[in-house]
Amino acid sequence: MQELDSAALDAEFHQALELHQHGRLADAERIYQELLRRQPNHFDALYLCGVIALQTRRPDRATELFGKAIALRPDFAEAHNNLGAALAEQGRPDDALSHYDRAIALQADHFGAHNNRGAALARLGRFADALSNYDRAIALQPGSADAHMNRGATLAKLGRAPEALASFEQAIALRPDFAFAHYNRANALRDLLQPDSALASYDRAIALQPNHAESHNNRGAALTDLGRFDAALSSYANTIALRPGFAEAHNNHGNALVALQRLEEALASYDRAIALKPDHAGAYKNRGAALAGLGRIDAAVADYDRAIALQPDYAEAYADRGAALANLGRRKEALASCDRAIALQPDSPEARFNKGACHLALGDYERGWESYEWRWQTRHAAALPRLPGLLWRGEDSIANRTILVHAEQGFGDSLQFCRYVPMLSRLANVVLDVPRPLLRILSSLDCDVQIVAHGDDLPPFDAWVPMLSLPLAFRTTIETIPAAVPYLHANPEQSAHWRKRLATLSGRKVGLVWAGSPLSPQPPAQAMDRRRSMTLQQFAPLAEIPGLCLISLQKGDAASQTRMPPDGMVLHDWTDELQDYADTAALIAALDLVISVDTSVVHLAGALGKPVWVLNRFDQCWRWLQDRTDSPWYPTAWLFRQPKPGDWASVIRDVTEALRRQQWRDEPRGATFAMMPP
Repeated sequence: MQELDSAALDAEFHQALELHQHGRLADAERIYQELLRRQPNHFDALYLCGVIALQTRRPDRATELFGKAIALRPDFAEAHNNLGAALAEQGRPDDALSHYDRAIALQADHFGAHNNRGAALARLGRFADALSNYDRAIALQPGSADAHMNRGATLAKLGRAPEALASFEQAIALRPDFAFAHYNRANALRDLLQPDSALASYDRAIALQPNHAESHNNRGAALTDLGRFDAALSSYANTIALRPGFAEAHNNHGNALVALQRLEEALASYDRAIALKPDHAGAYKNRGAALAGLGRIDAAVADYDRAIALQPDYAEAYADRGAALANLGRRKEALASCDRAIALQPDSPEARFNKGACHLALGDYERGWESYEWRWQTRHAAALPRLPGLLWRGEDSIANRTILVHAEQGFGDSLQFCRYVPMLSRLANVVLDVPRPLLRILSSLDCDVQIVAHGDDLPPFDAWVPMLSLPLAFRTTIETIPAAVPYLHANPEQSAHWRKRLATLSGRKVGLVWAGSPLSPQPPAQAMDRRRSMTLQQFAPLAEIPGLCLISLQKGDAASQTRMPPDGMVLHDWTDELQDYADTAALIAALDLVISVDTSVVHLAGALGKPVWVLNRFDQCWRWLQDRTDSPWYPTAWLFRQPKPGDWASVIRDVTEALRRQQWRDEPRGATFAMMPP
């Protein structure tokens, strides 16, 4: 009778095993459980019930069953391996390791235990140890796509992207439809700065597994790398549709909206990310950047503070906080924030650059110019040009050699810092590479220099220097700024022509500029341009001052405002005749005064030695220093600054009061001020 029962049990077990092998897990488990009811110590039923529990994502139940099976057969390596897998599923990698170790002690060539041990070690952050296990697993089973894929993921964590890429490609060669390997291959390609190739791999991963939210999310990141922000936005939207609670996707969605200048919408995305993950420091930091772009600097600082509270070692948040504090005029606090960022991340370009700008604004040029060299490495900067020869910063002798001066940043920067070219020409032969609209006016520099336009063929040269590195090269301090003006000169015949035309108009001739134009499409440049620009309507009070003849010097999109000047304002506009800066210089030379927001016209007027009143935003540029109404760069400049962010009304009120107080005198070359500043 006992033999019959044993035979029946064996038959039932083999029936369950066949069902199990054919994927009918529920039916197989039901029979295994019936066997265990009748024979609680049936090892195979215990073990295989544990396998089904593991397969159906019930790690607690699997742990219990594998434990009972191991109690019956402590030397069964596969049971230890699977118990380790169940413990790993429960988030207990340390406990899992001990069972993988036991499995390997029992069976040194156990592929699964080596592979799983690598996964547990990786989860514990022990990536070098994990790599050894994956290498052993691959030696045991070279055709395992999973092991190659896991090895690649570990190499990626170790920062060895080229080797990681090779492992992912080996996994794909073994299993071409391995979606996760395509996804990880794409991640490695992004790390290697190959976004086009990464995008193709993300597309392949999505084709194989359309509902993998991470592939859609990271595809958006690759599109962002390529500057295809609209397409990135679509990928993030797909991610959110697949997984609405994916906080990182909402954060990335906000980043794409920022890139598209849709800052208010970006705030909503960051808010959603924070609602889903209240400890998302990155979302707070990014939300702060969006608020800063909207001019809400105080709120931005609060968000940076929240990001830092959540992640005290968040160097980027400290760096951005420093920039925001600088914009609030709190530059000593900004320096402390930048120093904290640098302590956490010594090679942080933003922190180093922001620190340099703070030092420059505070007049500490010795430290400022050194840190300002980090400008090339910041997030939104243009790349340092790849030019042959020595990159000169003042240390090396250039006697009897030819040096190229490369104009960078905006027109105003070139007009301000070209003053160093005559000094440089006394040390070497100089070639000056500048934007084409500056060619003629820079030809008036008082030195022998060859000038070429950007994009034209360059003559041979031995060394080169970015133009804004010249103050560093000459070790400029406040006291040694080469401030003698004029150092640029208008064409005498053109100026005489304008004086003759203007003589037919009564009143003192005052040129106006009310708006700039962004230096780049990047959000920080766009935001800065909005903060520094006014409208012609805001200049309306100037029309009420008797004895002024107002002349537009405004170019660009904002020039269209001259067609509808404020009521009572007569504004003369000949800007369609101004084709380059030499033309503008000729008109400025015929004026009595220039009143302008912080644009290139300010620097042109200052370089010509013309009286110029600069209307500055509250977070004025470092070059105007802090708490000064004069400029050591331009003896004829007088500075007016917003008393609080956005308060142009106060600036215009101060300008009109100064104009009413101003005394004028006539000189042979035209009218000028009795004093400057009064």
